[in-house]
Amino acid sequence: MRWWRRISLRARLMFIGTAGLAVGLAAGGVVMVFALGLALQATADNEARESAEGVAALVKDDIVPEPLPVIGDVRVQVVDDQHRVLFASIDADRMTPVLYPDEMPRAQKGETLTIEGNRLGIRGPVRVVAEPVGTQTVLVARSMADLAQSVRLLRNILMIAFPLLLIALAAVAWRVIGLTLRPVEALRTGAEEITGGARPGQLPLPDSQDEIHRLAVTLNGMLDRLEAARARQRAFVADAAHELRSPLTNMRTQLEVAQRLGDRTDWPAVADDLLIDTQRLSRLVDDLLLLARADDAGQRALRTAPVELGELVAALVERYPSPPVTAAVPKDPLWTTGEPEALARAVANLVDNAVRHTATTVEVEVSADGEHHLVTVTDDGPGIPVADRARVFDRFTRLDDARARDAGGAGLGLAIVRELVRQHGGTVRLADASPGPGLRAELRLPATPPPDDAS
Repeated sequence: MRWWRRISLRARLMFIGTAGLAVGLAAGGVVMVFALGLALQATADNEARESAEGVAALVKDDIVPEPLPVIGDVRVQVVDDQHRVLFASIDADRMTPVLYPDEMPRAQKGETLTIEGNRLGIRGPVRVVAEPVGTQTVLVARSMADLAQSVRLLRNILMIAFPLLLIALAAVAWRVIGLTLRPVEALRTGAEEITGGARPGQLPLPDSQDEIHRLAVTLNGMLDRLEAARARQRAFVADAAHELRSPLTNMRTQLEVAQRLGDRTDWPAVADDLLIDTQRLSRLVDDLLLLARADDAGQRALRTAPVELGELVAALVERYPSPPVTAAVPKDPLWTTGEPEALARAVANLVDNAVRHTATTVEVEVSADGEHHLVTVTDDGPGIPVADRARVFDRFTRLDDARARDAGGAGLGLAIVRELVRQHGGTVRLADASPGPGLRAELRLPATPPPDDAS
């Protein structure tokens, strides 16, 4: 079947349609010829039976004319119980009966017999019926030659007409299938042009509102999403390269200056500066790897475990001086499910962001909120304008471009928070601190029942 896969879809559809039509026409032709043959045979039998009944009535009334009157290609005989011919039609044999002695009983019981026409000196098969009248029997033989000729004529006409009809229908099918597949060919051509860069990334939409139109709309949506993904990837790579270039440039500059100074170089100070840049570079690479895993086609499988948010936040806040960072943890445990390290990273990023911008204090609070638990990080810094609160969760976004990079980071902290929270089925948003100035970051996570071994 390899040859079948090599031919075009248009040819395959035309072949399948024509083959199915040919089978249907052939079956219909056979049924028609067979039905016509049965109908003509039944008609001949009825005519012969009516003729036999008419002659039987004459025999019963003892007014049999000589010769017996007949209509059409019919032979009529009246024979006695000794198998002798008493009366006959003008073309019938007056010496030998139409039926042999062993056939007579079957015919007298009402069976219609088919015999060879050469017995009567005619061509083709002959149908014979018998009508008993006392000791005599009326035999009527009806030639089927003209009826068989009608059946053969119909069969020959069908054998000539059907191939011609199939050829005409195949030509029509070829044309119709071509018109039907024309939008598909237009889509293929458009895709080839898009791949070659000869046109914008949109496929032509067919005028019809059918499945092909919906396919084109879906493909255009997919192309738009792919183009947006490529644009984000290009921007991500460009931003990542830019952010990686800064610490590498600092390290290279420090080493070149130290090399020129020679013995006058304060190598411990250079080592400290290089260590700071290396740590910054390491954090940046770790952040980029984390976001790259989040962008993977299949969502990363979480190594989930029960997490008590109050304990997690309390342990995290202990790493920061107090003040400026303080924690408010409820007495009752608040449980969720997730990766403890990932959730701690998300809260830590919010706290780090608040510490960089707060004026005096940062407050971290854990509370229950219906079917969710809420972790809030509030600072009293300058805050973020409402119009920019959604944008700051984009990657490499820093609102204060004049701020030093070492102080402001690479603009990945909030993007990491959003991805980690999304993977845990939660949400994060920014709001005004209340009361007073500042910013309030709200991290909302699904609440889960406590584990069985929780005390």
